[in-house]
Amino acid sequence: MKKTALLLIDAQFDFCDPKGALFVPGAEMDVERIARLIALEGEKIDCIFVTLDTHKVLDIAHPLFWEDANGNTVAPFTLITAANVKSGKWTPRYERDYVIQYLETLEAEGEFKHFIWPEHCLIGSKGAALDDTIMEALLAWTHRTGRDYKAVIKGTNPLTEHFGVFRAQVPVANAPETELDRPFLNDLAAFDQILIAGEARSHCVATSINQILKYAPELAPKLTILTDCSSNVTNFEDIADPIYEEAEQKGMTFLKANAVQL
Repeated sequence: MKKTALLLIDAQFDFCDPKGALFVPGAEMDVERIARLIALEGEKIDCIFVTLDTHKVLDIAHPLFWEDANGNTVAPFTLITAANVKSGKWTPRYERDYVIQYLETLEAEGEFKHFIWPEHCLIGSKGAALDDTIMEALLAWTHRTGRDYKAVIKGTNPLTEHFGVFRAQVPVANAPETELDRPFLNDLAAFDQILIAGEARSHCVATSINQILKYAPELAPKLTILTDCSSNVTNFEDIADPIYEEAEQKGMTFLKANAVQL
């Protein structure tokens, strides 16, 4: 009998609620469609994995970590490069030598450029919690099926971005939580079909898919990306299109939630 998993990426208040710190327009409808899928097809879903983006205030991608040449805190959505840190345009308030090396590695590996985000998904905050619509759907699913959802926390190390579910953008030395999560990839390999949804299409979903292509390409034919259950961060609508094009070429399926048959 076919085994199915749902990988639900960062369906949290700060991304999915219009009052969230880093609201992704469209996410409030994405969670409705995801919840409907869980309600209608839940008995045929063997496991639901939920990832939880989880940050400290003083994070390499948050404003307070940085200052400009006048000592002012850097504004959200500022682009920071290794070159303009070296020139003094932007200065990290912590770990300067490490940060320059981090940015150089990020740029050399062709990962997403380093942007500063609003403080979001802070440990212990309402923003870090699962969206209410998703939480209600998960509770109903567990009570109905006797299967508990599994939570995967990412992003707790403040010295690296952690868009993808399986690995930080640049792993930090002696910090295993930032290294490739091979056990999680092995868990997913046990399923015949893996549905992927969540936020944001442009960043965390795209990077997770890219990491599967890079580190576990054998999983690609098992993956179905729910196209109407993810949305893009504003002004980043096209950033991840090459990843999705490659995913389709490598055998991933793209479907709307109401077209999924389990």
